[in-house]
Amino acid sequence: MKLSKNHTKLIASLQQKKYRQKHQLFLAEGVKVVRELLASSLEVAQIFATTAFETAVPAAQLVVVSEAELKKISQLKTPNKVVGIFKIPQEKTPVTTGLCVALDGINDPGNLGTIIRLCDWFGVSQLLCSTETVDCYNAKVVQASMGSLTRVAVNYVALPTFLETITTPVYAADMHGENIYQTTLPKEAILVLGNEANGISKEMKNLISNTIAIPRFGDVQETESLNVATAGAILLSEFRRG
Repeated sequence: MKLSKNHTKLIASLQQKKYRQKHQLFLAEGVKVVRELLASSLEVAQIFATTAFETAVPAAQLVVVSEAELKKISQLKTPNKVVGIFKIPQEKTPVTTGLCVALDGINDPGNLGTIIRLCDWFGVSQLLCSTETVDCYNAKVVQASMGSLTRVAVNYVALPTFLETITTPVYAADMHGENIYQTTLPKEAILVLGNEANGISKEMKNLISNTIAIPRFGDVQETESLNVATAGAILLSEFRRG
């Protein structure tokens, strides 16, 4: 099968959320990411690859492309052998046992992808996202998650309404919270990470059981805040160490 105009048009359209939702498809690029997705339970729709990419995908789903064609359909500055189209899986009912992470309006795709990867690393299988959080099937999120999207359940919910229905303690990262290194942390909790610019929303603040902070140790202490994904890594490490 050869690369067609319809293929090119579909790939371009999947850069937009409304078309991902319409077709229930998303893009993935690069050897590592595509191989991770192919090895998972996700259904593959189409693979566009150069002859340098070895895969066992059925011939009906494989489109062999030249380096020039790959560059044409790729969103990466340096295309890496393969672009894949995968079917978006149906969301399952959220499970909030153990340690969960909830995101309150995360806007940056790179941050979301990194947080998904962190959840995978620290054994957090459930990620709750507010409806204002960036789409986890955004190509940049998929790229940054490096395959972890296949092992972390991501659910988009009306976060305040959802948290009102559960009894699990809710912790939030806040500059004025209790020192994380002096806090006894439970094994079962929901950790809320807020928007990059505005932090936890007003709507959410009344639902927070505990606020925790990562103290600054520098002599000058002029750094305003940590990147949300960096803060998430430190907090998850402390929850697991606790």
